[in-house]
Amino acid sequence: MRATTLLQPGRLAFGRDCGPYLRRSGLRSTLLITSPPTRAAAETVAEAIRGEGIHAAIYDGIDREPTLAMFHEALAAARSLAPDGIVGIGGGSALDAAKLIAAFLYSDQAVEDALGVDLLARRVTFLACLPTTAGTGSEVSPNAILLDERDLLKKGVISPHLVPDAAFVDPVLTVSMPPAVTAGTGLDALTHCIEAYTNKFAHPLIDLYALEGMRLIAANLPRAVADGGDLDARENVALGSMYGGLCLGPVNTAAVHALSYPLGGEFHVAHGISNAVLLPHVMDFNLPTCPERYAEVALALGAQPRASHLETARQGVQRVRELALACGVPLTLSALKVPRAALPRLAEAAVGVTRLLKNNPREVTLADAVAVYEQAY
Repeated sequence: MRATTLLQPGRLAFGRDCGPYLRRSGLRSTLLITSPPTRAAAETVAEAIRGEGIHAAIYDGIDREPTLAMFHEALAAARSLAPDGIVGIGGGSALDAAKLIAAFLYSDQAVEDALGVDLLARRVTFLACLPTTAGTGSEVSPNAILLDERDLLKKGVISPHLVPDAAFVDPVLTVSMPPAVTAGTGLDALTHCIEAYTNKFAHPLIDLYALEGMRLIAANLPRAVADGGDLDARENVALGSMYGGLCLGPVNTAAVHALSYPLGGEFHVAHGISNAVLLPHVMDFNLPTCPERYAEVALALGAQPRASHLETARQGVQRVRELALACGVPLTLSALKVPRAALPRLAEAAVGVTRLLKNNPREVTLADAVAVYEQAY
């Protein structure tokens, strides 16, 4: 069996426990990194931290998926305050920014020199993450993504140093998510699980998380979208999202995410939505390579077994489309206002995301990437 390493936060809590844990960790001052829509949630957490005798300031400048310029602005603000702990609270954008701010707060290394795999020198600042969405899994992953506006492409810093010291997954924090955000982030989490399970580097240790994440999200996401106050559905989707996040370090994603990144980089399509549009088409492309694996995916998504692995697997593709429809997510690139003339350019950018494409069970050529975009159009 291939060796693998599962990196996890030192404290992984499903529920509330943030303030007392930060006090026991010896912190004296913290900076909460968040976004304008989650400012109120950050204020509540800040009050709990202050109640433990710890200073807590808030920075809410992460108002979209973070760019390199936005990161540098946030880092400058953090350095002016010089906290001894960073707390990320929000969706994946805020958490990714918080992870990078913690890593570079007291470092001479430039973030541009850490883009890639295992290039980050260190992190000395305490880091805790509290997700308010159930989707990215950033709170438990070694990944952080920034948009390089010059190249119109999302780029990642991938390092064990980015795994937080503590993660607090409180489903109550996700209740205020609007339906569209619930749908997009949930389908992103589902994509993490599917791409990890069908990955060239899939591993039995991670298969457990991936399969259970698929089951939980497929069975509960439409309910969470339809009724944001359905706490049972929220809890199950949050747990499924966390499982998907645990898949990212040891296995990671593949062609869906590689093809998704240029859509976000050039046309600012929300990450989860672009994943949802591309997922069934990449599944179709990959099916002949590992039909047994995709048959297991189909069963986890709630499909019924058919006469062969391939027939069962095709039911999984249809189930993904049904989930997207049930959640009100567009199914085509044309519906997202992506011009057809851009597809060859997007494909050229996608095939450059080799750190993810190397994980795909089937090789993706430039012609293949164009064909997938065409089918998704």
